[in-house]
Amino acid sequence: MKILVTGAGGFVGQRVVRKLIELGTITVDGVEAPVTTVYACDLFGDAVQGLADEFDAVEALAGDLTDPAMVAKIKDIAPDIILHLAAVVSSAAEADFDLGMKVNVDALRSLIDCCRAQPKPPVLVFTSSIAVFSCEGNAGIDESCTPMPLSSYGMEKVVGEYLVRDASRKGFVRGRTIRFPTIAVRPGKPNSAASSFASGIIREPLAGQEAILPVSRSIRLHLGSPDMAVGSVVHAISLKQDVLGDRGAITLPGLSVSVEEMIGGLRAIAGDDVAALVKDQPDAKIEAIVATWPGSITTPEAEALGFKPDAHFDDLITAYKKAYA
Repeated sequence: MKILVTGAGGFVGQRVVRKLIELGTITVDGVEAPVTTVYACDLFGDAVQGLADEFDAVEALAGDLTDPAMVAKIKDIAPDIILHLAAVVSSAAEADFDLGMKVNVDALRSLIDCCRAQPKPPVLVFTSSIAVFSCEGNAGIDESCTPMPLSSYGMEKVVGEYLVRDASRKGFVRGRTIRFPTIAVRPGKPNSAASSFASGIIREPLAGQEAILPVSRSIRLHLGSPDMAVGSVVHAISLKQDVLGDRGAITLPGLSVSVEEMIGGLRAIAGDDVAALVKDQPDAKIEAIVATWPGSITTPEAEALGFKPDAHFDDLITAYKKAYA
């Protein structure tokens, strides 16, 4: 199996590539097949070259997915599976509409055009986000709730979901969309996502640094671990098309945790002094975005398909501390 991973230089993307190499085989339509080559694709070459240097089965692809030269390369590769993780995150998409549309919509259209050139439709896993939903006052919702985004990023993800669904209907791809919860705890530096604080309030204090909390402590988040995200991408590949039917998107299970509970978990694991490094500094713009996200989502349909949530938020802190702190 030839597998193309876009956004492979990102945190989740790198972990997906490593997981595919670790597994060595992948199941598609009930048939197990070897992973022959993983094409790690990212706009930034340095981000994926390291993976290619580390693993013989990985080839680095650097460039813009909307560039005709990159499109031609992907058509020549004719991947059996495409895992589309590349995206411009929420705050950046809100600040730069054109950039958000190019990366979050136009790049997906380019990938679908590549798929149309193939004699057999590839499996396409598109990673969307719970940012497609909106609610009043951070309320809880059900997975069947109709998407109604209140951000450019959420809108772009909804457009992507419909593109994948229609491409599947037309037989261009064997598509499946999974909506990620907020992923925490991420290593590295803060990014421009509105949800960046969800990792920062754990990551920075564990490193002995202050963390800025831009939202109220009563805000609840639908959270998932990096391992859950990677496992869900791999599991999505294995779903049979007849089981998926005309399902538009699958909202992944997650943990409903308040910011106060997150800090409480940090306090229980690392102590009062570490938890005190979280400093409240309200940011009206971020609060306005996050307050429209659901504080909890019930996902019986996703769980019936085999997707599983993490057991407890404290496990996310412990896993991060063991790996990075």
